[in-house]
This record gives sequence, structure tokens and C-alpha cells, in this order.
Amino acid sequence: MHLTTQRRAAWALVALAVGAFTYVTAEVLPIGLLTVMAADLDRSPSETGLLVTGYAAVVVLASLPLTRLTQRVPRRRLLTATLAVFVAGMLLTAVAPNYPTLLAARLLVAATQALFWSVATPAAAAMFPPEKRGRAIARMSIGSALGPVLGVPAGTWLGQQVGWRTAFALAAAVGLVTCVTVAALMPGPRQAGAGVERHEPGRGATPDGRRYALLIVATVIGVGGYLTAYTYITPFLLEFGGFSPGALSPLLLASGIAGVTGTVIVGRLLDSRPRAALIGPLALITCALLAMYAFGALQPVVVTALCVTGMSFSALAAAIASRALQVAPGSTDIASAGSGSAFNVGIAGGSLLGGALIDHSGVRNVTMAGALLTATALVALLCERWVAGARHPAPEPAAPGRGGR
Repeated sequence: MHLTTQRRAAWALVALAVGAFTYVTAEVLPIGLLTVMAADLDRSPSETGLLVTGYAAVVVLASLPLTRLTQRVPRRRLLTATLAVFVAGMLLTAVAPNYPTLLAARLLVAATQALFWSVATPAAAAMFPPEKRGRAIARMSIGSALGPVLGVPAGTWLGQQVGWRTAFALAAAVGLVTCVTVAALMPGPRQAGAGVERHEPGRGATPDGRRYALLIVATVIGVGGYLTAYTYITPFLLEFGGFSPGALSPLLLASGIAGVTGTVIVGRLLDSRPRAALIGPLALITCALLAMYAFGALQPVVVTALCVTGMSFSALAAAIASRALQVAPGSTDIASAGSGSAFNVGIAGGSLLGGALIDHSGVRNVTMAGALLTATALVALLCERWVAGARHPAPEPAAPGRGGR
């Protein structure tokens, strides 16, 4: 790849990482500002919470249809338009005069997020040679890992100080800068190593329908297991771990920082050892959740386990995204949309399961239930060679030039 093209691709990747950071912040920000927004809009907290629930539902339901609808749109043009609509939606959120307008604006932003996550990851990978694509995905994932660590706390603080509308307006401004940068720097269709804007959808480097289906199932179960426990980690820390309320913020911050570290570490494995990059984080999450269940009254153990789960889950998210592109049986965009939907189904299902368990059997048991689910996903991935190998040989690394858009 020519040096100038390499630099453009590198800066375009930074822009996509910032876009991922902004989307994560925009999605979760209403949680931190729930009471402020509810008071300003004269709505109950439960009604305001629909801004988060409805958002997540649109992301799950719209990913595949929108990706199919836009398959033949050049990637740079599509990402630019997606980010432009995101900016418009965030500005409408910031100036919404009433709750219905605000809800409509949130659902509009959610639709752009569904498309962004489906398209941005394959587009980021396709800007680089096959042997560097996993690392590119990991670097883009650093943006999403930083969202809960920097974006949400900063946006929550800003919203509490000067109003929640200012926080959303600032997110729109960041989105605008990202949009312009992507439009200016994402490599064009004839630039070496990129191929991002061909009309034919990208293909997996080692396409395998069975491996992809197994990955989707393992994603729903594994992510669901983690969220079964993590959604209710705060009551676990307070009631079973014996931590004070003042310790919660530092603990969650430590988990978030560990998540960024995990994303950086897994980037070294995604290209050379993609299965290990999936199996390792799942094994660590399982062990950490079991440790919480067995030794949750020992605070040093809980702190360590919390950091291990944060590190491993962020690594797992990047590994799932990368593996989906490698084994995609058809379009990498469709494969990315499918894995993203599976991820969000796991999040929703895990949260619901954890809520049911905490009501009936106590907060401690959510860690055991989560561990059992992540262990099930781990066993499924360990059996991949038997499940997929009945008809297909183990995939070999792709030759240069394959798998790109």
C-alpha cells in the first residue's frame, strides 16, 4: 500500500474509532442523565427510560434490513450519510420541545447506529491488507471501549452542570467532525489496499456458514451470560461484596480502563490466532464470575475479578467482530450486521434473565448463572472443529487481496 494511502487509511480508522466512541456515548448517555431529563420533560423515570429501551430495540431490529437495503452504496458515501443523519438526529434531540419529538429523534439516531456498526467494521478492515485487518478492528474497538470510561462520565457531568441538551449538542459536534473526516480521508475505490467503495459486497477471508452460525449462537449465549451478571453488578458489590456506595465509581472506572487494555491486547491475536482470541476471553470471564460467586465476600478477589471481566469482555467484543468477517459465508456487511444483532440480543436477554434471578434467588446467583452461560458458549466454540469440520476443512489464512471490499 502506498505511503500516502496508508496514512489516509490510518486517519480514517481514527475517525471511525471516534465515531464508535460517539455512538456508545450517545446510546448510554440518557442513563446517566435519566433524572435530569425526566424532570425537564415532566416525565416519569420509567417513561424516560424508554429512550434507552426503544433505542436498543431499533438497533437490533434495523441492522439487517438497513444493511441489505444499502449493500450497493459505496462505503465512504454510506458512512458519510449515516454520520450526517446521526448529527441531525442528535441536534434534534438537543432542541426537542417535547417528549414525542425527543423519542423520535432517539429512534432516528438508533437507526443510524444500526447501520454504522454493520458497515464501519468491514469498511475499517477492508482499508488494510488481510494480515492487518484484525488489528485494525481492534484499534477501532478502542473507541467503543473508551465510551463508557470517558464519554458517558464526561457527558453526564456536563449535562448535570449546564443541562442535558448541551451534552447531546456536544456529541453532535463530535459526530460532525467525524463525518467530515471520513468523507475527506477514507480511501477511494481505486486506492491500493482499500477497495472500500466497490459496489460488490465484501466476502469473508475463509467463508464457512457453519462456523458463522456457531459464532452467532455462542455470541448470544456468551454475551447474555456476561450481562446476566454485569447488569446487576452494583447490587452485587453493595450487598454481597460489602463495598460502600462511594467505592462504586472507582470500581467501575477500573473495569472500564481494563476494558480498553483488553482491546489493545487482543489486537495482537486477531490476525494470527483468531480462535484463541475468542476462547481466551470467554474462559477468563467464566473463571472470574465463578470467583465472584465463590469468594464474593473477599473484596480483593472481587476487584480482581471485576477488572478481569471488564478486560475480557472488551476483548471478546473485538474478537467476535473480527471472526464474523473472517468466516462470513456471504457479504461481510451482512455478517457484521448479524453478529451485531446477536450481540444486542445477548445484552437484552442477559439483562432480563439477571432481573428475574435477582427477584427470586438473590443477587449472588446472577454470577453463577452468568458463568454457566459463558461456559456453555465456551464449550460450543471449543467444539467448532467437530461441528464445522464434518463438511469443511479448517480454514487457512487468506491470500493477499481476498476478503476486501
